[in-house]
Amino acid sequence: MTASLTRRAAGVLLHLTSLPDTGTIAGAKRFLDWLSSAGFSVWQMLPVGPSGSDGSPYYAGSSHGGNPQLIDLDALAASGLLRATKRGPEPYRDWHAQQLARAATELASDRGAEGSAFRDWSQRERGWLADFVLHAAIGARLEARPWWQWPTPLKDRDPTALAQARQDLASELERLSAIQYLFHSQWRALRALAAARGIRLFGDLPMYLAPDAVDVWAHRELFELDAHGRPTAVAGVPPDYFSADGQLWGNPLYRWPEHGATGYAWWLERLRGQLDLFDLLRVDHFRALDSYWAVPADAATAREGRWLPGPGRAFLEPMIASIGAEALVAEDLGDITASVERLRDDFDLPGMRVLQFAFDGNSDNPHLPHNWRRHAVGYTGTHDNDTTAGWLRGLDPATRAELSEYLGGGPLLPGLIRALLASVAQLVVVPMQDLLGLGSEARMNRPGTVGGNWLWRLEWTDVPGELAAGLAAAVNRYGRRTRAPA
Repeated sequence: MTASLTRRAAGVLLHLTSLPDTGTIAGAKRFLDWLSSAGFSVWQMLPVGPSGSDGSPYYAGSSHGGNPQLIDLDALAASGLLRATKRGPEPYRDWHAQQLARAATELASDRGAEGSAFRDWSQRERGWLADFVLHAAIGARLEARPWWQWPTPLKDRDPTALAQARQDLASELERLSAIQYLFHSQWRALRALAAARGIRLFGDLPMYLAPDAVDVWAHRELFELDAHGRPTAVAGVPPDYFSADGQLWGNPLYRWPEHGATGYAWWLERLRGQLDLFDLLRVDHFRALDSYWAVPADAATAREGRWLPGPGRAFLEPMIASIGAEALVAEDLGDITASVERLRDDFDLPGMRVLQFAFDGNSDNPHLPHNWRRHAVGYTGTHDNDTTAGWLRGLDPATRAELSEYLGGGPLLPGLIRALLASVAQLVVVPMQDLLGLGSEARMNRPGTVGGNWLWRLEWTDVPGELAAGLAAAVNRYGRRTRAPA
């Protein structure tokens, strides 16, 4: 286990897009300073790769690429790559993309030290970068059509067609490579800032990729696709807490035997890449490694799916042998079976416990704090839950009474946060919305819905000046305070 899970610690869940002002890395320094002043030593966020058209960071477009929308333009201006430009009437996202393109063009033409560093980085990362930028450039040239709608030679990766595309799109490929260099450079700086404050970055690895992800195009043999490149079956989950029809995610499923034949090489590279960004990594939808819900591609709802066996130990053994179990957390929420728990425990992976799932009247509910174990990560709620204040408002009188009795009376939200901090779990994480007592208007995601998600943004005016000191005292009281490196 890493230091974050061998000692008691506390963290905050806040995605980068929820940072104040621009929702980019620009707001990270102030937030890191606030975390440190409040006694927190872990910052958990959602995936940071290219997101879906609806903003979902879980509709991953690449296993390695960073989301350009997170890049801090102020830092580019400070470095001289970008002249201060007055923002026009266009939406911020469009303006950000325009400014970023200018900075990337400037970097690509730089023959000095920064330009040399960019070219050296591009050469080192060419294993994923070459396909990433080519996929993006062809897609843009073809009006954002998905790769299975491209001309056949490009869709099927004919070597002659790809060579011609690289020649025709050379300047665009250089610009897109420069954007990825800027993202990864800024991320290295962010991680250094966090480390200097004794704060570990906790990332999130989506189990699946988007159908139009570059990896699906570049490695068709690893995914369940038909001859035209379309999924034959897609990912989801059966009816659950969040949706009576289940959740139909639409991601292509893996051809696990093909992955196994390579020693899971693609997965190993994916995990190594993410652990270059993060100190801890949550493996989203961990249960799919034991068994996964496969839904026919033409199904109307996830109800039509069925459970199929995942790769299990055959997958985890080479992963753990190569990278260790120390930095991994299993997202083991939902319909969890004994075999999923055995798989998690056999590799000594911490799971998750969530207070919002605890109060169903059963004293043996695994989410009740008295049933937790030390080797776990505890939460009030996750990005998929309502805020805890919103959840509390929706409780029926009987559940509210049960909760109040369990907490020993008093205001419920502060009581839940105290119960979390006091719990036996080595690491506990509180969504920023819960620390601020915000209601359902601040919810991040409603599973099973499209549109209106991933939009909440923190405003510093919502953060009381005395909050950090009060939290630091509580974190210290329950033995979770850590000191930044000297």
